[in-house]
Amino acid sequence: MDDKYFREDQWSISPYNFEESVLKRLELPSNVKIHDATLRDGEQTPGVVFRKEDKVRIARLLDEVGVDRIEAGMPAVSGEDFQAMKEITASGLKAEIFSFARALTGDIDKAVECGCTGVVIEIPIGYPKLVHQFGWTWEDVLRKSVDCIKYARKKGLYVVYFPYDTTRARYSDLTNLFDGIMNESPPDSVGIVDTMGCAIPEAIQYLVRLAKDRTGLPIEVHTHNDFGMGVACELAGVTAGAEVVHSCVNGLGERTGNAALEELILGLQILLGMNTRYQLHKLLPLSKAVEEISGVKIASNKPVIGERNYTRESGIGIELVLQKPLAMFAVAPSVTGRSGEIVLGKKSGKASVEYMLKELKWEKRLDDEALNEILRRVKEKGTEKRGLLTEEEFTAIVSDYSQS
Repeated sequence: MDDKYFREDQWSISPYNFEESVLKRLELPSNVKIHDATLRDGEQTPGVVFRKEDKVRIARLLDEVGVDRIEAGMPAVSGEDFQAMKEITASGLKAEIFSFARALTGDIDKAVECGCTGVVIEIPIGYPKLVHQFGWTWEDVLRKSVDCIKYARKKGLYVVYFPYDTTRARYSDLTNLFDGIMNESPPDSVGIVDTMGCAIPEAIQYLVRLAKDRTGLPIEVHTHNDFGMGVACELAGVTAGAEVVHSCVNGLGERTGNAALEELILGLQILLGMNTRYQLHKLLPLSKAVEEISGVKIASNKPVIGERNYTRESGIGIELVLQKPLAMFAVAPSVTGRSGEIVLGKKSGKASVEYMLKELKWEKRLDDEALNEILRRVKEKGTEKRGLLTEEEFTAIVSDYSQS
């Protein structure tokens, strides 16, 4: 059997994802691009600083994965950022290189100087920001946007109009802004931006459809993860027809971070069954590099790239972890260049002990009484140390049985 929900030796997910009654509610576009913002939004993680050489290295790794667009930064931030962006655009990468900009012509000029092919023009529309932070109305937002969009398009840039905090905008402000922009200075695409990560997936679907109906343009979705739904909201946006999703490697970003690149990629390809060209086996090297450069440690149970994702301590079914991994996991470890791992601790069983003895090439045959005693001591040690046993600790236990 080979279907979208089952791919031999690769993944086995819920077939109900592809039930006709489910699929008919989806409006999947024919193609989805990933716009990765690690070099800009990811660097906004408190305490994270990417130097020029870091940005170039990460950009190359993103390109190896096959990311469609790389948001290389905001050149107005510093001279070093400007130079990093120039080097990235001159690197011959396959990905499109975009700049992030305020609604200022000076920022557009810098994007052009850097050699970018596109620009993300940010401006607030969320009601709390307009009232408390900027003291603007939607008319002010429109007035500040029109000339900048026209200027950027005149300079030959692909323009993503990015009215941020979209999910907290008043309906009338948002629709008036969309109508005004389309009448006076249509961009190339429009972003639905959940800056505070406070929308549910159904709300993102609603906003994507609203923006499509109002503008007729390609729609992009950019979310944050404050309620743990960043990836879910972006995938929901895709099911409503969004053509571009924004991401950060390892889910970096302000506060709780942005939608994680690695999770989005697997979600698009496996959960939604879309044809993508992303190199899944190159996700782990990318994630590890960003972990090293950023100094932000990856949680051991982080989806896709967590160190313990394919680790089994419980003794039940441990032989399947290596022999038939799809019995134990939705996605085989090999898909992302991983392998299953058996470890020893409080929850281990006799099969775990036998497996580890084989791994140690233990030659002496042990009877059930000896195996049960070793297991008792393994569980005792795991409980005592509140963790897993090291190879040295296990060896010390079984060494007592080395004599006849």
